[in-house]
Amino acid sequence: MRYLKINIISLIAILIYSCNPQENQTSQFTFNAEKEKPEINIMLDSFNQAAADANFDLYFSFYTDDAIFTGTDATERWDKEEFMVWAKPIFERGRAWNFTALERHINFDSTGNIAWFDELLNTQMKICRGSGVLIKQGDQWKVKQYILSATIPNPIMDDVVKMKASAEDSLINKIVKTK
Repeated sequence: MRYLKINIISLIAILIYSCNPQENQTSQFTFNAEKEKPEINIMLDSFNQAAADANFDLYFSFYTDDAIFTGTDATERWDKEEFMVWAKPIFERGRAWNFTALERHINFDSTGNIAWFDELLNTQMKICRGSGVLIKQGDQWKVKQYILSATIPNPIMDDVVKMKASAEDSLINKIVKTK
């Protein structure tokens, strides 16, 4: 009977300890965002530099195999292979696009294996916003999704909407008809 009480008390202690999520997370999870952020900054800067240098192979090595790229035009949504086909002639000219980060924000999921970012970029289109999702593959961060957006200052938004209305109205009608 004495051993039964000891076993029950031991079992209760094990259950209480194993149900304490804060204790478990601390001991099992050692993700360090402050270590990863500089690595991601270097990767994203190198990614942008590869495009500026028209280094096709290096630029596309930063993407996962199943990556998606979304450009500034409403028709620009490509998987990696489609984007490579579209971009190849541009890179073959010896210059692609030259984006330089003005500011960047990086966030992580609780595992430390997924990060998302948004950045303001100095480009040939003036300020654009790049945003995306990064996946850690082994010890490297890769772009899973990238979205490039042109920024429009609020005071001129009405004028810009008027300028693009005819081109985008036909696209809106086409998309609505296919739903």
